[in-house]
Amino acid sequence: MTNTHHVETDDEPGALLSRPPIPAVRIAAVSKIYRSATQPVTALDDVSVELQRGSFTAVMGPSGSGKSTLLQCTAGLDRPSSGRIFLGDTETTGLSTRASTIFRRDHVGFVFQSYNLLPHLTVAQNITLPMLLAGTVAEPAWFDHVVASVGLAALTARRPQELSGGQQQRAAIARALLTRPAAIFADEPTGALDSSTGRQVLDLLQHAAGELQQTVLMVTHDALAASYADRVLFLSDGRLVGHLDHPDVAQVAARMTTLGGR
Repeated sequence: MTNTHHVETDDEPGALLSRPPIPAVRIAAVSKIYRSATQPVTALDDVSVELQRGSFTAVMGPSGSGKSTLLQCTAGLDRPSSGRIFLGDTETTGLSTRASTIFRRDHVGFVFQSYNLLPHLTVAQNITLPMLLAGTVAEPAWFDHVVASVGLAALTARRPQELSGGQQQRAAIARALLTRPAAIFADEPTGALDSSTGRQVLDLLQHAAGELQQTVLMVTHDALAASYADRVLFLSDGRLVGHLDHPDVAQVAARMTTLGGR
């Protein structure tokens, strides 16, 4: 009798179960060099990192460390000079300009320090605007769930100017969540808010990651804001120089001191 050796293929259940999940975000050996009239400026220098689905990651570093460049390149707002970036199983660095614009609209959420709400639209219309531009319609049940999650269920008919700053930022987060994006990119999301309102927004971003399984990448200079994240990445001179997992405010502040940050 001949013994046969069984080779498991990718189509078989065992192979699928053993395969690690695809990271929500993968940044592979990314560099960004800005050309100037005098000399090139290296904003990012061979940065590699993976973010798992449902994670909340903060990026910190001194002024000029490259943290905003990292966010912009990862979100597809700028192109790296070299390296590869994946959101889910899509390599965004391989997309044409038009395809990149469409991908960002459909698969990327943004939350900025300025809320970027249109004053002539209602809260509901502002939240659903990206889907309207894409020619799609939000599922009513998901819309209701998102606005309830951010605490705006009773305010969807109001205009932005009728809301507080914190409520406007909640509307911006709801807009980012509605398309179920591959990731949400937050650039100093609490920078224009008082400390109490800022903590509420950070609680909401924690909820988005933990309960809604949304991947959040946040740039901040605030040690308190960073302490809400699962992991804090530290940049210096364009290079990733370390990280802290589940840190407290004191740990983040101490690490920033060693980098010359505030």
